[in-house]
Amino acid sequence: MEQEFTERQLRNYNGERGYRMYIAHAGVVYDVTDCPKWRRGLHENQHWPGQDLTDALADAPHTASVFAHPCCKRVGVLR
Repeated sequence: MEQEFTERQLRNYNGERGYRMYIAHAGVVYDVTDCPKWRRGLHENQHWPGQDLTDALADAPHTASVFAHPCCKRVGVLR
């Protein structure tokens, strides 16, 4: 069974205090800690880790295919 996260729990995974960086999209939670575009903790000067970015993807210059990159690891689901 996959780990389940609430939005409140997801906010903890912001890369601070020893936490990894997680984001959510379409109900799935991903670890983006090792992704080059997230290394500084801020993606494209617009998005912080620890958030559900489902609505933000519509304005992104890429599609959901970015979640298939090897550095982006599925770690659970957002409930």
